[in-house]
Amino acid sequence: MTVKEIISSTRSYNLHSHTQFCDGRADMARFADAAVKAGYKHYGFTPHSPIPFHSPCNMEQSQVEEYIAEFNRLKDEYRGRINLYLSMEIDYLGEAWGASHDYFSSLPLDYKLSSIHFIPVADGETMIDVDGRPENFLDKMSKYFDNDIRYVVDKFYERTLEMIEAGGFDIIGHFDKIGFNASHFKPGIELERWYQKHLDNVIDAIAAKGIIAEVNTKAWEAPVGAAPSQIATYAPRLFPSPDTIRKLVSAGIPVAINSDAHYPERISAGREAAFQIIDS
Repeated sequence: MTVKEIISSTRSYNLHSHTQFCDGRADMARFADAAVKAGYKHYGFTPHSPIPFHSPCNMEQSQVEEYIAEFNRLKDEYRGRINLYLSMEIDYLGEAWGASHDYFSSLPLDYKLSSIHFIPVADGETMIDVDGRPENFLDKMSKYFDNDIRYVVDKFYERTLEMIEAGGFDIIGHFDKIGFNASHFKPGIELERWYQKHLDNVIDAIAAKGIIAEVNTKAWEAPVGAAPSQIATYAPRLFPSPDTIRKLVSAGIPVAINSDAHYPERISAGREAAFQIIDS
């Protein structure tokens, strides 16, 4: 089945997860077992793809063969209980690297998920990961971006539009993720007109290309290991926000609800809340 056929025929799927091959916190077998216990019919593995430089969150190209072999082993082991899918969350880094790159076409991937995590600093060469926890983002804002949040957000969405235009993938991942960290740097930034214009432009581009938009539920629960004070004040959120999800639905864009799980025990976190918004 294609991804569009899966998401249009059932809600018993989850197509974004991270395991031992990148920054996930458990091996693929534990996730497969958790997916079966959760009642999923379709489950996809999406390690952060290899990129042309070292990143602690991304798998190395030398690991890809092992990843594929382990996937094939699990696919055989779980056959008849769940449909497993081989994929990657592919980083778009500009014209030189992304889902449309020949390397990814050479791999036996069942589908491709594509996301922005890195943006270039002002010199246009050095790539900085603007994902991750807010405290790390704040340090990077000072160290690499001279605290210019407008540059960071503008560049994130500029790269997002470039990624959509380049194509080569099935699902766009958490396309407003920058809002999470940007809001910690400048509360209320996501409500500003120029920021909303970025979202509208992305939605238009997604609709024009006919790709699937992900609703990512990873941040519905507080981070594992958060202090009690952080948990008490944590505000659950989705990527994109509820208002933007409604815009996607109104535009007729197919939506995939994925948990982006890094821990097996969080395999379904936030998905029901996302479906409730779609149904409202």
